[in-house]
Amino acid sequence: GALLGYIGEVSPAMLKKDRYASYHQGDYLGMTGLEQFYEEELRGQRGVYFIERDKFNRPTGPYKNGELDTPAVGGKSLQLYLDAALQKYGEQLMANKLGSVVAIDPSTGGILAMVSSPTYDPNLLRGSNRAKNFAKLQSDATLPMFNRAIKASYNPGSTMKPLTALVALDMGVVTPSFGYPCSGGYYACGRKIGCTHEGAGHAANLRLALANSCNAYFCHLYRLSVDARKWGDVKIGLHKWYEYMSSFGLGHATGIDIPYEGSGTLFDSKDYDAMYQGSWNSCTNVFLGMGQGEVALTPLQLANAMCIVANHGFYYTPHFVKAIGNKKQVDKLKPFLEKHQVTHISDSTFSTVAYGMMDVVDKGTGMIARIPGLEICAKTGTVENKAVVNGVAMKMKNHSMFVAFAPRVNPKIAIAVIVENAGFGATWAGPIASLMIEQYLKDTIASNRKGIESNMFNAKLISSYTYLIDSARRKKDRAIWDKKQALKNGLLNERKTFKSLLETSKKTGLH
Repeated sequence: GALLGYIGEVSPAMLKKDRYASYHQGDYLGMTGLEQFYEEELRGQRGVYFIERDKFNRPTGPYKNGELDTPAVGGKSLQLYLDAALQKYGEQLMANKLGSVVAIDPSTGGILAMVSSPTYDPNLLRGSNRAKNFAKLQSDATLPMFNRAIKASYNPGSTMKPLTALVALDMGVVTPSFGYPCSGGYYACGRKIGCTHEGAGHAANLRLALANSCNAYFCHLYRLSVDARKWGDVKIGLHKWYEYMSSFGLGHATGIDIPYEGSGTLFDSKDYDAMYQGSWNSCTNVFLGMGQGEVALTPLQLANAMCIVANHGFYYTPHFVKAIGNKKQVDKLKPFLEKHQVTHISDSTFSTVAYGMMDVVDKGTGMIARIPGLEICAKTGTVENKAVVNGVAMKMKNHSMFVAFAPRVNPKIAIAVIVENAGFGATWAGPIASLMIEQYLKDTIASNRKGIESNMFNAKLISSYTYLIDSARRKKDRAIWDKKQALKNGLLNERKTFKSLLETSKKTGLH
């Protein structure tokens, strides 16, 4: 539903605008999704026929033998990159879960699958029950009409660590052999930032640090990057780091061919100056190195960042439509055919990080995603999740995240999976991503992984907190509405009282 979108009748307000000059009352147009973005191509052209009538207003035939008639032209069809089998499989894996999946072909930018869960049936928004069904969908606490894949933004958590590594390596502040003596946390900023690994040597070099997802290592890499002596000032260093991250697509929309895409969040030095009145340092935002703090990405941005890593520095704008009718070279599609070389980082640096991401699956935190015969480069992510319920900040169950591309050489698929309120990245998002990769590249799921597949199909992970938060929000909205009603009633009572006094004064001659 969120992908294809739905059509609706053009409203009186729309008809007043120049862009809808060719529409008439009773016409339908695309309201969301591909239906809206490609409205002009899908709509076609209205036909006009002139009929001659006699003095009794009876039709006598075509006017001027139809010379002035304009035949109707049907709308064009759209050819999509979408893999129908993979899309259906993704929807099955994400059933009864909150979250999303985005899978892209790195060589074209073509979107192979996009799942936002839960979704809705577009047919509900047709016919006489359209308004009733629309209201029901809008009031659903799980937000089925909200396309999480392009609108929801999350702290990327550890899925951002490959980007942190690329920046530090390219800046020259570390080499691949650089190690950090982590003993269960990062203490250099006067507080402990915990790390799930305590064993000696788990961050002895960059590949090991990626494989084991060492928080201390990547916090340290971030500080080395922005505090490098060559910058002279942490504000300049942070701005340089910001420019790198922006080149990976963080902080701005990708330009996908469906509307209402979010841009995520990425702070620059000026933003921290405003937040801290100019008084801050690398310890203030050290969490950025591990994907927390003032950074948030949409699932689409995460998948596109993986395309950039897979391609060693370039990408094509993510898009669904391969051709309009049977033509690929049309003006509407030209922006999606342009190759964007976004960074000067060397192939060898990208290769180093890709091998580290491969270690994640082969011997690190993402071993659940290992598929014999496939070189999968990936990164797990477990992201803190907080919400305000009845005015109280509550720590919710973490979001499970996983990003990957495969195979390592000549990659065919890049993917991002987010399962909300589900826990560790390797527990839910990782298996779902690996199953989709396996299904796409091998067209089957190995018998020894059928158990994992079954677990993903059958898991019901929509938390009761979802409805609690929604209930609290509705209670707040209701309170605001009640207050407005009370104010409105009060004004009405005042008017009634004033009117009564006025009538009395007229009768008694006191006016």
